[in-house]
Amino acid sequence: MENVHQHLQALLFASPQAISLDEIKPVLEETLQITLGESDLLQAIETIRSIFESDQFAFELVEIAGGYQFLTKGAYHHTVAVHLKQATKKRLSQAAMETLAIIAYKQPVTKSELEEIRGVSCDYALQKLLEKELVLITGRSESPGRPLLYGTSDKFMDYMGIRSLNDLPRPKDFKETENVIGEASE
Repeated sequence: MENVHQHLQALLFASPQAISLDEIKPVLEETLQITLGESDLLQAIETIRSIFESDQFAFELVEIAGGYQFLTKGAYHHTVAVHLKQATKKRLSQAAMETLAIIAYKQPVTKSELEEIRGVSCDYALQKLLEKELVLITGRSESPGRPLLYGTSDKFMDYMGIRSLNDLPRPKDFKETENVIGEASE
């Protein structure tokens, strides 16, 4: 019974939205192989709430939307808002994502090869990827005109959450049905 608090904290922390007692109870019971009463859960929640009331924590356990969720304390909302504002500037457009995917799978690749695959100019997308340091110039091709070659950077690995290019999904990993729009005809 002493691990209930830690498991409950982990569950609340990992949940992207408020989680109700009806959702919490079966998870903890299955995980810990015990039977929990509502009073046990409410007591554990109250214990966690009191722990995080301390000024040493920047977040608190809040009852919201019929459930419970960890939220940032009001004093730190501005800091989170600044981070979110900066993070939205880092999002990639659809064109940049397509260009980045081609570079990741075909590297080293020239701009003309990128444009041949995409069927449109890649100037802007390539410039943005270079600015964000997701793509590097890796050298020059031996073909006529010696065009620049592009490849992914270590920052790309971090951005995608992978350790190496070997962690990228292989084309055979994609199922045909996942990439179809609409319903199949009979």
